[in-house]
Amino acid sequence: MKEKVNRSIRVTKYVVYKETSFNYKEGFWSFIGAFFGIGLIAFIQSFYLSDVENVFLIGSFGASCVLIYGAVQSPLAQPRNLIGGHVLSAFVGVTVYNLVPNIIWIAAPLAVSLSIIVMQCTKTLHPPGGATALIVIIGTEKIKSLSYMYVLSPVLTGTLILFLVALVANNMNKNRVYPSSGKYVNGVRKRVLKIGS
Repeated sequence: MKEKVNRSIRVTKYVVYKETSFNYKEGFWSFIGAFFGIGLIAFIQSFYLSDVENVFLIGSFGASCVLIYGAVQSPLAQPRNLIGGHVLSAFVGVTVYNLVPNIIWIAAPLAVSLSIIVMQCTKTLHPPGGATALIVIIGTEKIKSLSYMYVLSPVLTGTLILFLVALVANNMNKNRVYPSSGKYVNGVRKRVLKIGS
């Protein structure tokens, strides 16, 4: 009985302490990455997109920041997923808009659901990609008029900015490795540069 109680106490301590503790160094680098990633995108896009259009895209990229700066080891945060997920979803969104331009109740769910399938088939699943596909459908006339240029700029350029900032910010701390191979040696993550998941 005593052993059972001690085990319960250990488990409770682990869950309460480990799962709720905050690593300030990790938080600092997450902040730096997200701040500079989104800051650069907002600055560059402000030259050719209006505030409303910029806000739509920043929303999609903001969700990516949570993954690539806050959950660095996640398979969904790796470069293949980040770049491929956004670019393929943007392509799907533009295609759906061109096929069904004025029926939002069909175009919106079709763009999101097809982008998920395309990301799953290509092993580039990145949840913010669904928002990237949806932005074409619900966005302003300027975004819609970009057609397939939307895929290259602002989507591809934005993801490349996030990726480059992630390479710098996530690798400045010895406890963070990006891209992550997901492999461990003696309980420590190996530094292996492997693009994709």
